[in-house]
Amino acid sequence: MKPFAYLRPASVAEAVRAGAGHPGARFLGGGTNLVDLMKLGVESPGLLVDVSRLPLDRITRTDDGGLRIGATVRNSDLAAHPDVRGAYPALSQALLAGASGQLRNTATTGGNLLQRTRCPYFQDVSKPCNKRVPGSGCPAREGAHRYLAVLGHSQDCVATNPSDMAVALAALDATVQLHGPEGERTVPVTDFHRLPGDNPDQDTVIRPGELITEVVLPPPSDGAVSLYRKARDRASYAFALVSVAAVLSVRDGRVDRVSLAFGGVAHRPWRARVAEDLLRGAPPAEDAFARAVDGELEAARPLRDNAFKVDLARRMAVGALVELTSRAVPA
Repeated sequence: MKPFAYLRPASVAEAVRAGAGHPGARFLGGGTNLVDLMKLGVESPGLLVDVSRLPLDRITRTDDGGLRIGATVRNSDLAAHPDVRGAYPALSQALLAGASGQLRNTATTGGNLLQRTRCPYFQDVSKPCNKRVPGSGCPAREGAHRYLAVLGHSQDCVATNPSDMAVALAALDATVQLHGPEGERTVPVTDFHRLPGDNPDQDTVIRPGELITEVVLPPPSDGAVSLYRKARDRASYAFALVSVAAVLSVRDGRVDRVSLAFGGVAHRPWRARVAEDLLRGAPPAEDAFARAVDGELEAARPLRDNAFKVDLARRMAVGALVELTSRAVPA
């Protein structure tokens, strides 16, 4: 076992000071991913800053009717919250699709956003991996990549983001509140995770010492309906081959608002901006949905063994939008 220091701060400010003052520090919430990576030797923090006891475990409504979710709110509590189930069903469905009940009882909102890829080369310290050791190579490109990226990848990395929750938050236009040495800032969830480029070791835009304090959901749009769907190799306890989060509202027989995000296909939750632009003002019909999703997926660059993900993403997205159309209340 590699030794490390442990600190339980009494405030967010103390946690941030500790994180900023120790380059090897990691914030500890539920530990459902970080502790596993420590056991594998992928992570070896010199200091664990335990934020699980900080007063960041509340879910409250914002003044404009949105929802404020503390960083240490447990996944099970968030999925079961009546405001989430009623106004943001895609988020509740995404949380319930992830992991086991025991893990959801421990995992936190902030930790979920920061979980790292399950690429087998990243998790095996005997193998090269640019995400773990920059410049060492990406054997996944020619090796085992069935589960890996078809969109937004680079020569240096084809890993995928494993979060279900983040995909729903991306479709729901959530923002992440960060508290760091330089103060507070807000980042859209769609900009929080990075594409790999030539430095895939940087998963997110979070700065040294910054702590996630909350996630904020905007108020739901009038008449909008949402859902989350996930395809995986087995019915539970499996990460997504492809997942889809969608939000849709219809007005005067046309698509008024649409948000679409994919999981399991890229280094970050993939917000389908091209498809959304093609759909706004279009009739809510299956052929229009198919054309728009095809336009989005033209950017896909599958590898040898994961081309099936492109067709799977297409079918799932079109099916989700058709299902939402049947539920939408025309305005």
